[in-house]
Amino acid sequence: MEANANYVYKIIDTPVGPIHLIATEKGLSGLVWADKDYIRTKLPTATYNEETPVLIQTELQLNEYFAKKRQIFDIPLDFQGTAFQIKVWKMLLGVPYGTTRTYGQLAQQLGDSKAVRAVGGALNKNPIAIIAPCHRIVGTSGKLVGFAGGIRNKSILLDLEQQYRTPTLFFNADY
Repeated sequence: MEANANYVYKIIDTPVGPIHLIATEKGLSGLVWADKDYIRTKLPTATYNEETPVLIQTELQLNEYFAKKRQIFDIPLDFQGTAFQIKVWKMLLGVPYGTTRTYGQLAQQLGDSKAVRAVGGALNKNPIAIIAPCHRIVGTSGKLVGFAGGIRNKSILLDLEQQYRTPTLFFNADY
């Protein structure tokens, strides 16, 4: 965590509840549910500022996502965490819209199939939900597990993406 970073936030309403958007001058650092205790992400206290450009851009792109008009976000991100956590969170950015992966698949992608618990621990601390799409990570059986926004919201996000994904994204050669 950057000691000298100035954190700002705003709260937005979404179909999955109110969300805190948190940013530094480098980019978005947090997207967490307003009604949840987001101490788990270890983000510091932020100052309310709804006029910050990256927060405005994030709100716009989230609105497009929920309106089924956006599948990929292009917001500058400023992940705050350990080197391992950041590596896992960045891997999430490569999980395509409308698809899911398992914790085991992420561990294998890291090169250590035994790192499933470590991957799960990193996902539990993901500070930028939805954009770093931890909702796309499911249990080995396909069961919806482990989502800070709640299993109901995970289901809403996955249903939104499944229902409206484009045919070109439907086929994945990995399966």
